[in-house]
Amino acid sequence: MCGIAGWLDNSIDLRERKSELYAMSESIQNRGPDEKGEYISHDVALLHRRLSVIDVENGKQPMTLNYKGETYVIVYNGELYNTDELREELISLGHRFSTHSDTEVLLHAYAQYKKKCVHKLNGIYAFAVYEVSSKKLFLCRDRIGVKPLFYSKYKNGIIFGSEIKALLNSGMVKPTINETGLYEIFFLGPARSPKSGIFKAIKELKPGQMATYKNGKFYKETYYTIKASEHTDTEGETIEKTRFLLTDAIERQLITDVPMCFFLSGGLDSSIICKTASNYYKKNNLGNINTYSVEYEDNRKFFTKNAFQPNADFDYISIMVDDTNSKHTEIVLDNKKVMEALYSSVDARDLPGYVDIDSSLLLFCKEIKKNYTVALSGECADELFGGYPWYHNKNILFEECFPWSRSQEIRRSILKKGILKHGEDYVMSKYFNTIRRADKLPNESAVDKRMREMFMLNFNWFMQCLLERKDRCSMYNGLEVRVPFCDYRLVEYAYNMPWQLKAYGGREKGIIRKAFEDILPYDICYRKKSPYPKTHNPEYMRLCCDKVKEILNKKDTVLSSLLDKDGVENIMNNPDKISSPWYGQLMRAPQIMAYIIELDYWFEKYNVVIEC
Repeated sequence: MCGIAGWLDNSIDLRERKSELYAMSESIQNRGPDEKGEYISHDVALLHRRLSVIDVENGKQPMTLNYKGETYVIVYNGELYNTDELREELISLGHRFSTHSDTEVLLHAYAQYKKKCVHKLNGIYAFAVYEVSSKKLFLCRDRIGVKPLFYSKYKNGIIFGSEIKALLNSGMVKPTINETGLYEIFFLGPARSPKSGIFKAIKELKPGQMATYKNGKFYKETYYTIKASEHTDTEGETIEKTRFLLTDAIERQLITDVPMCFFLSGGLDSSIICKTASNYYKKNNLGNINTYSVEYEDNRKFFTKNAFQPNADFDYISIMVDDTNSKHTEIVLDNKKVMEALYSSVDARDLPGYVDIDSSLLLFCKEIKKNYTVALSGECADELFGGYPWYHNKNILFEECFPWSRSQEIRRSILKKGILKHGEDYVMSKYFNTIRRADKLPNESAVDKRMREMFMLNFNWFMQCLLERKDRCSMYNGLEVRVPFCDYRLVEYAYNMPWQLKAYGGREKGIIRKAFEDILPYDICYRKKSPYPKTHNPEYMRLCCDKVKEILNKKDTVLSSLLDKDGVENIMNNPDKISSPWYGQLMRAPQIMAYIIELDYWFEKYNVVIEC
């Protein structure tokens, strides 16, 4: 797992842009603290920062291959989980390998199949291949969007990178946003539209997209979309296949040449991963697994139940620790440090984000990195298998809105009157564009059709926000986190599973519960869904409010020209009167204050210029 960046321009000599290239590389060094590499010629520069995971000695990048008269150079961020099968296929076609790294396999696959190689890949990846003789650049992002890839085109060239900061450090991309960018931040954030980089000149390849750049021409193609197909498996076959696909995904992702651990919340998803891994370790005489959980100072004292978070994690974690006999570590976070890490969270995302949901994960990963380089986590099961309350509440299910942000009222209330007048319309246009793209079959029930729409809303928006969070907060600390539920085979199977099977037994993620009930403790398997833990300590709200009061007293800042002081103070003074969260299940009054803190820091740190 790594950081990549590059620059292609035949109108300048990139060998004379060493300072800019150095700045680009240094800006993403957290993603790859182990090694750095570069390939620089007159009109192309490929930069790599390596986090060594597979074939530590021989997997250096950029990697070069001479094959049938062409020289190929690759920079790659990711992991291939079908490396062995793909290597054997290529060997049968005459290819020879000098390492056991997946980078070399991917490079040979591109040399053999060109862009069609993408259909053979199972993994998480973003990569670029440059063909030296033809001067063609190929870019690709994985099917599900686990790994990021941003780019910026201009008249004579293109710049790309794993993170926005790499592009900004080129000196060719300005930190400018327009009205569309403001709509994204204030009415959709912390989510952002597929392909949007928020900054005016920056785009992101969407999940399942590839692109080529040659002679100033840029072509994008979608190589993967989720298609509707008839589900023909019986109930028993569906249970069996769900278990097989998830087990296979988990076991494929246990391969590493460096220490590995597991996130454990005591919830269904992380418990399945930990139990499956534990069984695999025992079968292969690998010892016991190592698990980590996150908690907040005094959370046991201040925790209160609500519809979204019906119970705390700690009792359930202990059940799974005993069941797997894992070596467990609980990381307890200080609330002040969680608030202070909001700034680092912006640095990690290059944007205002999921506030303390980000900053706590960032601090959690920082502690884990002291002992481990790779971890497995249970993200995305809820989006794929109907885990959230909005799938099951009939009063919400058919509402024409993003279910995690049903009302724009709270967002509108913090803005000055008369600005961003079309924010609500902007959100609705994004909503309708998304549900229109949900592939359906004729003669499906109204519920099954709506569940396909809900799937695509969650896949393209809520899930992408969480994947961005997991990538940036972990890679900021040089920690690779793998997400087995994002195996594209499981995603496709989930999309085409009828709702009555997916919600087996009338439960959220019912089919997953049924598929794994014989290996999990009953109390874990049938525990009610509980989200990622957040702090319940009132100290956090006080700390955020104190900082926001300072921000509101600033004069002549970008943010002061946008915020309505009375609206913000109303939230501070009446935190319990928020009828609907800002975003998701967790962003309420303390998190809205934290979002304002991140906005203020982002506008100033990134020297953001508004162009409207």
